[in-house]
Amino acid sequence: EVKPKYTSQAMQAKIQGSVWLECVVNEQGDISDVEVTRSLDTEYGLDQEATAAARQWKFEPARKDGKAVPVRITIELTFTLKK
Repeated sequence: EVKPKYTSQAMQAKIQGSVWLECVVNEQGDISDVEVTRSLDTEYGLDQEATAAARQWKFEPARKDGKAVPVRITIELTFTLKK
């Protein structure tokens, strides 16, 4: 699991919250077909950072009848500023 990076502009704007992504975990356990379903920020790049981080995740592939199959999942990535 790779954590998304804050952009400096988003930090300065003090943007916090979650980005929801719908993705496919393919037969190899890689993420593909990433789509933002709940946006947090399109202006300062947090949606793009969340997408880039999720694409680096690796999963155990889903199996049906013993064979690896693609499966659609939802991921929530949260951006929180430290105090």
